[in-house]
Amino acid sequence: MAAPTLLLLALLLPAGAWPGLPRRPCVHCCHPAWPPGPYARVSDGDPWRSLPRVRPTIDIEILKGEKGEAGVRGRAGRSGKEGPPGARGLQGRKGQKGQVGPPGAPCQRAYAAFSVGRREGLHSSDDFQAVPFDTELVNLDGAFDLAAGRFLCTVPGVYFLSLNVHTWNYKETYLHIMLNRRPAAVLYAQPSESVMQAQSLMLLLAAGDAVWVRMFQREQDNAVYGERDLYITFSGHLVKPAAEL
Repeated sequence: MAAPTLLLLALLLPAGAWPGLPRRPCVHCCHPAWPPGPYARVSDGDPWRSLPRVRPTIDIEILKGEKGEAGVRGRAGRSGKEGPPGARGLQGRKGQKGQVGPPGAPCQRAYAAFSVGRREGLHSSDDFQAVPFDTELVNLDGAFDLAAGRFLCTVPGVYFLSLNVHTWNYKETYLHIMLNRRPAAVLYAQPSESVMQAQSLMLLLAAGDAVWVRMFQREQDNAVYGERDLYITFSGHLVKPAAEL
């Protein structure tokens, strides 16, 4: 019975009521705990105001771990915009002379030429007629048709043309150097003793142009003289191609 009775008294009596024990000072529940925290407000009359505040510190070096391995290199980023050109730098020193290069391809020049003749004399008919030729002296690429008496231009450019004939005794000689369908120049000799007569000119020919000699009937007999030797010649050659004009 003694033990339960003492336990009941301990629960009911305050601590200061026990005989022989020191009395515990009374502390209000609103009094700040000790030590005051870093954000506690301390009044001038507080006994804790004069005491230093102690703040704990942590050594970061102790907590720092070891250096890790390098990561995988990322992909290169996009190129930025081109900046403005910089100032021109100083001129460098003259370099050494280089080696001689291989020879270049030869210059491709255009050529065109013809020279034809007629050995037999010719009298005019009642109509215009082309003078045919029977002797080929020069005919590059076969551009001159002897039977038709025509040179067909395949290389356009400036051409020099010349016509030489021998007149017939006391007969008129009247010929045209033709460019396509129009007369470009006239070779004329009045009736007299036979003489050599010539005409020359330069023409700008396009590809496909035709050059030929025309004879036609007039009031008087129109003729040119010929025999075994060449008395009638018609020649032309390219002076400058149109590509170089």
